[in-house]
Formats: sequence, C-alpha cells, structure tokens
Amino acid sequence: MATKINEYDNKRSKALKWGYLFAGVAFIVFIVFLGRIFFLQHTNVDNIEKNFISSNYREAKLKAARGNLFAADGSILATTVMRYDVYVDFKTIKDTTYTNHIGKLTDSLNKMFGKPRAHYRKIFDEQRKKENQYFSLVKGLDFDQYDRIKKFPIFSKEDKKTGKFKKNRCLIIERNYKRELATAQIGSGTIGMDDERGKGGLEGAFSKFLSGTDGTRYEQRVNSSQWKPIDYWKVKEPIDGKDVYTTIDLRIQDIAHSALEKQLIHFEADHGSVLVMETETGKIRAMVNLRKEGKDDDVKYVDAYNYAIKDATEPGSTFKTVSLLAAMDDGFIDESTTVDVGNGRWKYFDQPMSDSHVKGNGIYDISDVLAESSNVGASKLITKYYGKDTQVFFNHLKKWKLFDKMQIELPGIVKPYILTPENTKWSKGGLASLSYGYSSRFSILQLTTFYNGIANKGKMLKPLFIEKIVKDGKIEYQAEPEVLVDKMASTEAIELMTKMLTKTVEKGTAKSIYTPNIKLAGKTGTAKFEYWKSSGKYQAAFAGFFPADNPKYTCYVMINQPNTAIGYSGATVAAPIFKEIAGKVFLKTPLNVEKEMLTNKKVDLRKMMQPTVKVEVKGGVLPNLKGLMGKNIIPQLENLGYRVDYKGVGKIKNQFPMAGTVINKKQRIYLELQN
Repeated sequence: MATKINEYDNKRSKALKWGYLFAGVAFIVFIVFLGRIFFLQHTNVDNIEKNFISSNYREAKLKAARGNLFAADGSILATTVMRYDVYVDFKTIKDTTYTNHIGKLTDSLNKMFGKPRAHYRKIFDEQRKKENQYFSLVKGLDFDQYDRIKKFPIFSKEDKKTGKFKKNRCLIIERNYKRELATAQIGSGTIGMDDERGKGGLEGAFSKFLSGTDGTRYEQRVNSSQWKPIDYWKVKEPIDGKDVYTTIDLRIQDIAHSALEKQLIHFEADHGSVLVMETETGKIRAMVNLRKEGKDDDVKYVDAYNYAIKDATEPGSTFKTVSLLAAMDDGFIDESTTVDVGNGRWKYFDQPMSDSHVKGNGIYDISDVLAESSNVGASKLITKYYGKDTQVFFNHLKKWKLFDKMQIELPGIVKPYILTPENTKWSKGGLASLSYGYSSRFSILQLTTFYNGIANKGKMLKPLFIEKIVKDGKIEYQAEPEVLVDKMASTEAIELMTKMLTKTVEKGTAKSIYTPNIKLAGKTGTAKFEYWKSSGKYQAAFAGFFPADNPKYTCYVMINQPNTAIGYSGATVAAPIFKEIAGKVFLKTPLNVEKEMLTNKKVDLRKMMQPTVKVEVKGGVLPNLKGLMGKNIIPQLENLGYRVDYKGVGKIKNQFPMAGTVINKKQRIYLELQN
C-alpha cells in the first residue's frame, strides 16, 4: 500500500514539475512576445518602414478619367478612351494550375490574336522559369478585348454558382487614358488641350471641371528597375471628372466650317475665322478657325490656332459702326445729318484718307456714310465733334469695354489696343485714323460682342462658352446670360444704327449678299496691313446679325491675306460667308416665314430642303442610308428600336453595318454625318 502511495506521489511530483516547466516557458515566451510588440511599436517602426516597406512598396497615382466635352445638343466633342495594358506575374501561378490550364490559355490567345499556340507556350515557359513577376503580354486593348482576356484560363476563376469570373492575382492590368476628338468640325485649335503642352481652348478653359480627382494605389518592387501595381491593397479609387456641355451648336458649327473653308480655298487665303453668337444669351454657337498648311497641290486648311480670341488685328471699316454709334448717342448726328465727302479725298492734319468710290455728288446722309463705307465721311464727322475733346469719344469706348481684356473662361484671350493721346505715337491725325478702323486692334470675339449688343437692343452680354456642368446625370451648374453693359446707347441711336446696317446690305457695299428671304444687317470691312510695303496685305471682314428685324444670331467673319488678284474686299471675300451661314441657319431655325418669301429670282431656298424619307427595315435587313439627312433618319431608327451612334451633322456619309446586312435590335448602328 505504501509503495503505491509513493509511486503515485512520484508521478504527481513529476507531472507538476513538467507542468511548472511548461507554464514557465510559456510565460517567458509570452513576456518576450509582449516585449517584442512593445519594441516594434515604440522603438523600431520607422526603421522597419524604411528598410522594408519603403524599399519594396511605393504609393502611385491612379489617374482619374477626364469628363466628356459635349456640344450643346449632347454630341461628343472630346472624350476619354480607356486602353488596357496586360501583364502577367508568373511567380504567383501554382504549378498544378499552370500544368492543367496552359494549353487552354494558349489556345484562347491564339484565337484572339492569331499567333500560334506554340509561340505563346514557348514564351510562357521561359518567363515562368525566370519567375518574371511583370511580363508584358499585350498593350492597348479596348474594353471588349480586356473583358474577354481577363476571363481566360489561369487569368481568372469562374464561380460555378454565380457564373461570374474572379480575376486571379497573376493578371495585372494597367489602365491608360487617351483623349480623342470626336468630330471633324472642331479641331485642336478650338477644342484645345490640357497636358504637357499646356492649357488651351475649351479643354483648358474647363479643366477644373473635367479633370476629376486622382486616386492612389501601391506598387511592389519586382527588381531594381521594375515595379508592379497591386490592386488588392490600400487602393483609393479615383473620382472621374464632370461632363461639360459647351455652347457650341454642331449644326451651326458645321455650316460655318464649310462656308469658311470653301471661301479660304477659293481666295487662297492664309487663315480665317467665324464666330456666331446667340443674340439673347451671348452663347457662342459656332467658333471656326482655319489656317493654311502645306504647299502647291497639297494645301489644306486645319483648325490649329484660335485666331478669334488670341489675335488682335485692325478692324477696318467694321469699326465705323463703333464711331458713329458714339456720335449718335451724344446726339451729334441723326437721320437728317449730312456730310460732304467731296471727291473722296481728304486730309486731317497729318492723316490723309480716301474712299474707294464716291456716290452721286458726294453729299451723303448719315446712312450713306455707313452703307458706302466712307472713310472721309466717318472721319469728318468724328473729328468735327470730338476733335477738341477726344476724351468724350474714348469714354464711349471705355463704356463698351473696348479697352478691357475680356474676362472669359478660355485661356489666351488677347488684350485690345487703342491709340490714345497718352501714347507717344499719338498725332493730331490719330482720331481720324481711329474713326474708320485703324490705330486700334481687337480680337474678333470683342467685336462680335459689340455688334451683338446692337442686335440685342443695346444690351451687351458676356460671351458664354459653357452651357452646363453635369455629374452622374445631375446638372450641377446651368449657365445664365451675364450683362456687361445694360444700355450701350439710347434706344433711338440703336434703332438708327440697325436701320443703317440693314441699308448697307440692301443698297450699300454688301448689296451683293442681299436676299428677300431673310433680312440681313451688317458692315463690310477691309483693312490693309504692312501698308508700308508696296504690295501690302489685306484682311477682309464682315460683321452683322440676322434677321435684322428680330435678331437671333450675330456673326463676324474674317479672312486674312486673300490673293488680291482674285479679290480682297470685305464685300467680295467675307460677306458671302455671312450670307451662307445666315441662309442655312435660317432654314434650320424656322422663323415663321411666309411660303411666298421662300422664292425669288436669285435664290430658291426650297432647293436646299430635303423631304423626309421613310426608313423601312424589312426582315431585319438594313437599307442604304447614305445621302439621307441624319436628323430625319436617326429618330426613325431609334423609334424602330435600334441603337444608333453617330457623329457629325448633315447627310449620312458612311454607315456600319453596311446596306443589306441582317441586324437585330441589340446590334448598334454607327453613322457618320457630313454637310
């Protein structure tokens, strides 16, 4: 019995010893563990971050997608296209996964890209042996291609319950953004950019809305020169930019583009611009800038520089409207005013001037001075009433903001220049020169704004380039008209000036563009520059609005350096562009015109109209749509249930799928339109 008790005590003692030993060791380990945690938290974090994390990981920018730039009607002007670069991390692929599925993967790549299966197998085996963690497989895929390749064997795993694919870590995707212009009617000079080249045009103007907010992600070091992105750890998603709707009306833009380009080619000019402003709002509905590139038989006109806002030139006779309106507002001249221009030659102190022609006996009423574009008449009147106190005249120009650099969103707007008595170049003849469009320089935008003020019954509005800003389908900002000058001049002065500008088209220097179909008002301008040279160069212009009795649009046309052997005056070179724009915009913006007004001996506007053609898709076969008006065809196709993507305006130039193709309702139809 005693022996059994002793044996039990020995076993118990031995068990307790081992228990105490185990507990002691566990306690020591626990203390060491706590000490290590304390040590890491308080003494060595910076060193660890520096020596390990910072050396092997880095934070990288995740670029936000830039918002779309739209025309007023929702047509895309510039958009961000995403492209995908595909890389493979062979080190993360399990041996069994690689062995079981490499054949299927190479087969899928063969079908997608056309290269032999053996080609991919050889490369993959080599890269797997090297344990390459960042092998470049393919670059520049669009979304459909990316969506297809990410579902390939090895690259993803299908969930059998949901049927969805989950991307494996071995597949690394780099997203890149490319900015693309979506229309030929507006080029880089007007749409502009915001990149390493700087900021310009509409893109630069609205960049703070379009840009969005970049995100971040981490990259892991692969070797001394390579880093691979990690999309599963500490990713801060970017916030894409907002969509900006500009005031550009693509229909009017296309009309203006076509009219300007045609005239530039005919007169072999260096460059030209057209601005069309909506009278009641100040919204710029068209802005076309074209310049000559190439030589001989390889000449073309491109939109590469925004002359309308970046260049200031002497306005020529379009400035007579400014001068005479000042005198009208001061009550110096009215409908009964006359001036003797004599033989069309006159000298005011050191400033000689002449007229291109003299009408009748040279006794002009005030409307003739503008209609016949008399330099002598304008300068005689302005020097008579302001010669002794030029400041009164200049006060009008200040009131009309003609001394001020325009405060608009677009970068690069040029500051105007007006020669004043404070300038050392001023002479006693300076006022005479200024009265008919010399000794001053303005942007086309500034002059358009002035003329639009007359069209808008004396209320001068700020030019607007933005219609609205949209984020996720919600309107965050809606532009409203902004008044620069509430009352430019007396009602009588504005009405008289409108009558005079109308007479200029009906009976004056611009009578060649007269048509009874629409009442036009405007002023021709011909400015000679580099006049100290024997040859000299010319700039032709026309400024006006339509319809004159109820203005909807103001338009300024400029053509620089036309071939003088063909023509160089504002009436010959620029005015026809104004007429074409007014006529075509007039048709596309009905103004309750009586039917009998649509025909005269010179112009039959009905010939420019196209009857609506009914589209029938019998048996799902797409008919030939080429040559038909897009505005008639697109709604019909959409009403039939088809999805239509289109760009441009006017008639359908190209279609896809081609005529005769059997299509279903899920299939998208692509149309290219051109006037």
